[in-house]
Amino acid sequence: MATMTIIQALRSAMDVMLGRDPQVVVFGEDVGYFGGVFRCTEGLQAKYGSQRVFDSPIAEGGIVGTAIGMAAYGLRPVVEVQFADYFYPASDQIVSEAARLRYRSAGDFTAPLVIRMPCGGGIYGGQTHSQSPEALFTHVCGLRTVMPSNPYDAKGLLIAAIECDDPVIFLEPKRIYNGPFDGHADQPVVPWSAHPRSEVPEGHYRVALESAAVVRPGADLTVLTYGTMVFVAEAAARETGIDAEVIDLRSLWPLDLPTIVESVQKTGRCVVLHEATRTSGFGAELTALVQEHCFYHLEAPIERVAGYDTPYPHAREWDYFPGPARVGRAYRKVMGS
Repeated sequence: MATMTIIQALRSAMDVMLGRDPQVVVFGEDVGYFGGVFRCTEGLQAKYGSQRVFDSPIAEGGIVGTAIGMAAYGLRPVVEVQFADYFYPASDQIVSEAARLRYRSAGDFTAPLVIRMPCGGGIYGGQTHSQSPEALFTHVCGLRTVMPSNPYDAKGLLIAAIECDDPVIFLEPKRIYNGPFDGHADQPVVPWSAHPRSEVPEGHYRVALESAAVVRPGADLTVLTYGTMVFVAEAAARETGIDAEVIDLRSLWPLDLPTIVESVQKTGRCVVLHEATRTSGFGAELTALVQEHCFYHLEAPIERVAGYDTPYPHAREWDYFPGPARVGRAYRKVMGS
């Protein structure tokens, strides 16, 4: 076991898989010699050589298109799009090729590739470096969409994603790359060693891609969330004194619906929380699923807390984030207080 940040855990996952499987290759914008803009691949090229860990042109469509061809013929590419905001030039390759390949070939070909993308705010990146586009990927049949919130899950999920025969969109919240925070938008990140889930096995292990985690058991209400907002949900529970059960979805699609249903049927109340914009966000799908499967157990309407329906602000990004105060108001509303 070792104490790791999410960055270190992701690097460890790629290191393990490069060592175990000669078909694994890692490439993308600045991931080779430089080690990535967030240093997630630092040292991997020196260890495994420039044929297995290498830089690409700044051409997202070319990166993903190349990876699809590699995957179809037996390799397992792990590619990095430098920011999730940059995936749009590759959207045709992701949607029309990677996601459809298994189906259009009647199973003769698969696309076992992972597309890593740093997402969300927290670095004052403004409109073009801070987006959370997860709902766009969950809408596409044939893609798996994952977002970890801690180092243990980050490593286990990435290993599972690399070993999966389907294309996996692997979203990494930048705001917690180097450690968690206490849930407040204006609080600095604290060392990850302060968090009880900092210990990560150094070898190979997997976290099932379809599994959610109950990170805070509770009896009053259920919070469905993922990524950075897990910590906000926990902070709001501490500050309101409401016994919220916080579920970290981890895998957005496929979704661990049984864990969600069991929790909401137990508590009778539900709050859905994410950083992405509200309208047509993934929270709308979660709300619909809870309504469909838990209607007769609900004691209050479902509440959604999300980013505002505006372009991502630069100077005011901490106001854009759902914080404990806004989440706490949602808790009190569903509790009728």
